[in-house]
Amino acid sequence: MKMKKTDIGVVAFMYIVCAYFYSETVKLKESSQTYPKFTIILLFGLTTLYLVQMIVSARKHGIESGVQEVFKDFLPLQFFVCLAATILYLVCIYFFGFYISTVLFMVFLLLFLKVPLPYTAITVVAIIALIYFAFSRFLGVRLPAGILMKALGR
Repeated sequence: MKMKKTDIGVVAFMYIVCAYFYSETVKLKESSQTYPKFTIILLFGLTTLYLVQMIVSARKHGIESGVQEVFKDFLPLQFFVCLAATILYLVCIYFFGFYISTVLFMVFLLLFLKVPLPYTAITVVAIIALIYFAFSRFLGVRLPAGILMKALGR
């Protein structure tokens, strides 16, 4: 398989993300840096492995543009609905909190993308449970409660 020039942008973007999050992580208390640093190092390592794979592929098979494939199956309606839903999701987090907004966001998008109802339900329950136990219980991260939920005393 030929290496695609478009993948170079992906690798560069991932390195920028790693650098940004690392620079923000070192501003935290030393005791709070362990998990973020682990995640950043893991992401950096996987990105580097992908870069090595790209270089090997380029040497064996050559390089191609890849631009034709990027937008080959692009569905404008799907893209813009997902973009609007994501923006609305961020606004809803402010008002309703993380958990309620996330459930509504996931249910809407999964149904919009025509995922069968049983799979939608399983996915939403599994993700919410994973987030709750990983972040709220295990790591002790306080997720946004939302101003309306705070006003209602929840």
